[in-house]
Amino acid sequence: MKVEARIFDLITAFSFLMAVVYGVWSKEPVGIVALALTGGLALIVGTYFRFVSRRIEQRPEDNPNAEISDGAGELGFFSPGSYWPIGLAASAAIAGLALAFWHIWLLVIAVVLVLIMVGGLVFEYHTGPGHE
Repeated sequence: MKVEARIFDLITAFSFLMAVVYGVWSKEPVGIVALALTGGLALIVGTYFRFVSRRIEQRPEDNPNAEISDGAGELGFFSPGSYWPIGLAASAAIAGLALAFWHIWLLVIAVVLVLIMVGGLVFEYHTGPGHE
C-alpha cells in the first residue's frame, strides 16, 4: 500500500501546485476550487493507504528488493460467474440517463435497483451466521 500512497501523494502535490499556478495565471475561482478539491481528495485517499499500510504485512510491491516470484500464489477469491455486476452496471446506466433527462420517477427506480444490485453483489456468498 505504500506504493499507492506515494502515487496519491504525487497527485496531491501536483493538484495543489497546479491550483496555485492556475490561480496566478487565470484568476478564475472555479478552476482553483476544483484543483484544490482534487488535491484534498487525493490527500484523503493517500492518507488512508498510508494508514492501512502500517497495519498489514509488507507486500511484494512495497519491497524494492522483491522478486517476481514473491508475488506468486493465491490473490483472493473472485466469483467465477456472477451476474450481479451486469445488473449493477445496467441500473447505474439507468440512473445516469434519469439524471441526464431529469426524470425523477426513473431516478427513484434506478436508485432502488442500484441498492438491490449492490446488496446482491455484497451478499452473494453470504450463508448466514454459524455456517462456515
